[in-house]
Amino acid sequence: MYFQPSNSKESRTFDAIVVGSGISGGWAAKELTEKGLKTIVLERGRNVEHVKDYPTMNDDPWDLPNGNQVPAEILQKDYPKQSRTGYTIRPSHKHFFVNDTDHPYEETQRFDWIRGYQVGGRSLVWGRQSYRWSAMDFEANAKEGVAIPWPVSYDEIAPWYDYAESFAGISGEKLGLPQLPDGKFLKPMELNCVETHLRNEIAKHYDDRVLTIGRAAHLTERLEHSPQRGTCQYRNRCMRGCPYGAYFSSQSATLPAAEKTGNLTLQPHAIVYEIIYDEDSGKAKGVKVIDAETKEQTEYYAKVIFICASAIASSWILMNSKSNRFPNGLGNDSGELGHNIMDHHFHVGARGTHDGFQDQYYTGRRPNGIYIPRFRNLNEATKQNYLRGFGYQGGADRDKWWRGNGNNEFGGEFKDGLFEPGGWNMNLLAFGECLPYHENKFTLNDDKKDQWGLPTITFDATFRENEMEMRKDMKASAAEMLEKAGFKNINTYERNHDGIGLGIHEMGTARMGADPKTSVVNKYNQVHGCPNVFVTDGSFMTSSACQNPSLTYMAFTARAADHAVKELNKQNI
Repeated sequence: MYFQPSNSKESRTFDAIVVGSGISGGWAAKELTEKGLKTIVLERGRNVEHVKDYPTMNDDPWDLPNGNQVPAEILQKDYPKQSRTGYTIRPSHKHFFVNDTDHPYEETQRFDWIRGYQVGGRSLVWGRQSYRWSAMDFEANAKEGVAIPWPVSYDEIAPWYDYAESFAGISGEKLGLPQLPDGKFLKPMELNCVETHLRNEIAKHYDDRVLTIGRAAHLTERLEHSPQRGTCQYRNRCMRGCPYGAYFSSQSATLPAAEKTGNLTLQPHAIVYEIIYDEDSGKAKGVKVIDAETKEQTEYYAKVIFICASAIASSWILMNSKSNRFPNGLGNDSGELGHNIMDHHFHVGARGTHDGFQDQYYTGRRPNGIYIPRFRNLNEATKQNYLRGFGYQGGADRDKWWRGNGNNEFGGEFKDGLFEPGGWNMNLLAFGECLPYHENKFTLNDDKKDQWGLPTITFDATFRENEMEMRKDMKASAAEMLEKAGFKNINTYERNHDGIGLGIHEMGTARMGADPKTSVVNKYNQVHGCPNVFVTDGSFMTSSACQNPSLTYMAFTARAADHAVKELNKQNI
């Protein structure tokens, strides 16, 4: 499975190259190898083996240094940008994230580029919320005259959502909502008593809203096709790596499937920095690679190339791949490469407490929350003074022992009281859609190179008027629902000065479209003008919807791989 490059060109020639091993790269590897292609996956980071390389997976709170906090001086020195989320850089899982010292970037306006450079990428640390897009999400750009239209419809993608959900294992509840299509679900996780109360009260007071359990890539039942994966144990230590394989990751699901075929080769520490374009054939013939450890350069060759390095990194590779045919970057006839950065805006919502249900608790630590699907701008009755919409995530829990922090009490009675559950809290956190703006972009910075002599990135992107208007409603609607449901001590919140990227749903820098003059890839994720290069991570997104996007990447990647192999067999690429 693992490969040691040699001087032999033949040994470095494959049927397919996949750049990146995260959610999209893992899916590309699975699909291409299962269709018979000898495939090499090139990953710029270190190798991470399932279970073996999850060093903190079983640690209890008292096993982690400094209360699972990284000392401030280390954060300031090595993680000033990566630590902005407030949760990614902790001793329990900071080994799955890069540091800013080794991987710098610049920003004209704040941009939070949170990365995980290792085999599996961010599939090891993602939030696992998995929602389909709806017909209205694919139609919105065209109907509203925003950016460019999607060249595909929901009906075209729906079978691939079926396929992705069936393999990945998505637990959830069917609702019959047009704005959030149902899928192939495993049995849903349970709401707790306060969440159920809020659900019932929302149903009583609104006819356009519903609360459900999150649709999550966690196995609540075993999958026959993936016997190596166990069911969720409700430990909620997911970001450390799951030894049971209960949540979907490249390590637990797609890479084992690819390895099983005997067609997979995996090369860690391989930084792809350029696609080799052949002027005579009008196709790409391979990629240029720097060894991350030795800094030696080599080339790999293949008939088909899938770029799945993440929304920013994939477009960086395309922009850095210049030729006589593509002087501004591979596939960049439109000039849109690197533009139209989107991310979901959030950190807006409301919290409240509830005096009831003091005799009830919950079992385990459920690694999932509630979801309230979009209810704005669905029709004339729900139309607002902004475009698109938002959904809510969050959940209810009881105060734990750390509520005693900062308390002046002491003694045995005080300590004994902390062993009893505290009061109930409910949080509604909104995730809103960001429109695609050409002005939101990144550029290559040739004046500041990284340690491998490659250009770094400078971001210039921000949320704009439509997002700011939506945020007002995101906050007010959360408070209104809690108030109608009888919650007390309701407080709205909004973190100001948050930049794009904090949602870690960056997308849009190599957008999909029918016209090469306005887009980078076609409806099958093929680069316009270079048909054997496919881009299937978040970079191809033409709009962002308000749902978590990873399930959509899975569906499009599987579809693109199917198309690539068919075209290869027809000798069209």
